[in-house]
Amino acid sequence: PSLDLADCESKEETVYFLDPLPGHRVVDEEAKNIGRKAVIWKTLSGTPKQPSSVECGYYVMRFMRDIIMDPSLAFEKVCQGKPGSAYPQEAIDEVRNEWAEFVLNGNY
Repeated sequence: PSLDLADCESKEETVYFLDPLPGHRVVDEEAKNIGRKAVIWKTLSGTPKQPSSVECGYYVMRFMRDIIMDPSLAFEKVCQGKPGSAYPQEAIDEVRNEWAEFVLNGNY
């Protein structure tokens, strides 16, 4: 199993699907139509790809961090195109350390 991130834009009725372990998940056809209007699903193929099946949580946290830290919210442009390479280990360690600090400080 893998963790994926779906970012929703309610005004545009668009869901962006970021999958760090491609080929292991398919958006269900039933999920594409939510409510009265059809939802636009966009799979962003240029997202960084995790090297194995054990980093998925850290990759999803890194996706979320990158999205909220970008004031222009241009993640769709950044994540389009050819499949991305893996995040550098330093980027994964950064979210791993932030998560550990959050938990150790009892912020949950």
